[in-house]
Amino acid sequence: MPHPRNRLRALLVVLTALSCTLSGATVAHAAPSKSELTKRIAKASDALEDITEEFNKSRITLKKTEQDVKTLEASLAPAQQALQVANGKVKTIASTSYMQGRVGPMNVLLTSDRTTLMERLRFLQQITDANQKDIDTYTQTTQTFAERQATLKATQAKQSAQVKELDARRKKIEKDLKALYDMRRAAYGSATQSGSAYSGPIPKISGSAGKAVTYAYKAIGKPYGYGDDGPGSYDCSGLTSAAWRAAGKSLPHNADAQIGATARISRSDLQPGDLVFYRNGGHVAIYVGGGQIIDAPHAGTYVNKRTINIMTPTGYGRVR
Repeated sequence: MPHPRNRLRALLVVLTALSCTLSGATVAHAAPSKSELTKRIAKASDALEDITEEFNKSRITLKKTEQDVKTLEASLAPAQQALQVANGKVKTIASTSYMQGRVGPMNVLLTSDRTTLMERLRFLQQITDANQKDIDTYTQTTQTFAERQATLKATQAKQSAQVKELDARRKKIEKDLKALYDMRRAAYGSATQSGSAYSGPIPKISGSAGKAVTYAYKAIGKPYGYGDDGPGSYDCSGLTSAAWRAAGKSLPHNADAQIGATARISRSDLQPGDLVFYRNGGHVAIYVGGGQIIDAPHAGTYVNKRTINIMTPTGYGRVR
C-alpha cells in the first residue's frame, strides 16, 4: 500500500496538471481584446485592399488584351478581301482557258501567229503573277494573324485565371473579416463603422480640381465596395477615378496606375484635388485642403474625410 505522503504527492501532481489543462483551455478560448481585434481587422482590411488593387490592375490589363484581340480580328479584313480578288482572278483564268482552249506547248508549236500567241502568254503570266502575289500576301497575313491570335488568346486565358484567383483570395479574406466583425460585435457590440452623408460646407475651389473635390465630398458616407467606382459604393482608386471623371479627366481604376498617370509633386506643393498615395500605391486618397483627405478606407467602412496622416504618405500626384 502506498505511503500517505506519496499518495498526497501524486494527487498534487494530478491537480496541477488538471489546473494547467483548464487554464490552457480557458486561454485558448478567451476572446481577444478589443485592441487585438482592431489590429487583426486592420491587417485583414489592408490585405483585402491590396488584392482589390491587384484585381483592378488585372481588369485593366485584361480589358486591353480583349481590345487587342478585336483589333487583330479586324485587321484580317483586308487580307480576306485580297483573297476574294485572288479567287476571282483564278476563276477568270479558268473560265478563259476553258472557253478559248488551254494554251500549251503543242499550241505554241502549231500556231501561225506568234505575235498574238506571245501577247496572250504575257497577259496570262501577268495575271498569274498578280494573282500569286495576292495569294502570298494573304497567306503571310493569315499566318501572322494566327500566331498573334494564339499569343493573345494565351495571354487572355492567363489574365482571366489571375482575375479568378484574385477573386478567390478576396472571398477568403472577406470571410475572415466577417468572422472578425462577428467576434467584435459579440464581444463589444459594434461590428463596423457607420456612415452618414456630409452636411457641412464644401470649399469653393475653381477649375476641374473643384469639381473633383466637390464629388468626393458628396460621396462621403457611401460604403466601401470591392472593385467599385460609384455611384453607390467605392474602393479607394474607384473614388479618386470617379471624382476626376466628374471633372472631365480620365484616371485608371488602380492606385498604382494612378501614380503613373499623375505628375509627381512634393507635400509642400499639395493643392485640393491632388492625390495622396500610401503603402507604395496600395492606397490612394484625394486631398481636400487643410491637411485633410477624403478616401474609401477599406472593407466594412464608408467614404470619409480625415487627416492626411492616417499613415505615412509615400507619394503625391497632380492630375494633368
